[in-house]
Amino acid sequence: MKRIVKGQEPGSLTQYRQQPGSSYQDYPEKETLRDFLVAEQKGLCCYCLSRIRPNIQSMKIEHWHSQTKHPGEQLTYANILGACLGNEGQPRKFQYCDTRKGDDDFSRNPANPDHHIESFIHFAGDGTISSHDPSFDEELNEALNANVAYLKNQRRAVLDAFKSTLNKRGDLQRTTLERWLREWNGGPQTSELRPYCQVIVYWLRKRLARA
Repeated sequence: MKRIVKGQEPGSLTQYRQQPGSSYQDYPEKETLRDFLVAEQKGLCCYCLSRIRPNIQSMKIEHWHSQTKHPGEQLTYANILGACLGNEGQPRKFQYCDTRKGDDDFSRNPANPDHHIESFIHFAGDGTISSHDPSFDEELNEALNANVAYLKNQRRAVLDAFKSTLNKRGDLQRTTLERWLREWNGGPQTSELRPYCQVIVYWLRKRLARA
């Protein structure tokens, strides 16, 4: 996961929320909402960081606090994220992200800066994601199924390809590694990040810390 910087919500959501009896189910501008979410998440799923596009065939509109358990937050923009389809329609053991999570509680919202999501996440060379916090580590595996074979393989492939590129270039100066870190981490002007980018960000930060 990677921290999401929430921007201004769609004006249609602001206006609709003020109407008596408003509910997410009846909110008519979900396509606009998808556009906003994908743009501020720079084209990546809020949980696994796979590629998403602003259409129903590519993504789901996720409520970090579920609508079932927290109906008062169903139209709160800070609670709304964009997630991948997470192997929807397959047996639960193969599902991940929001599809797996459903109405389960998840303690850290990647869009809440107070939750410091990136400081709780670690990546191993084989693609495994984990946390030093035991309860959050359990949530990663049980609520999100973040170490399902497909996601582990994707993360490992991205890291292996990156390492292969570095090996071909030989020893790199610190300034080069810092430039790569900026490119993979993105910034306010970045319109789209590379899938699973946080694996490389994590690896580069560790390498720079040792330099």
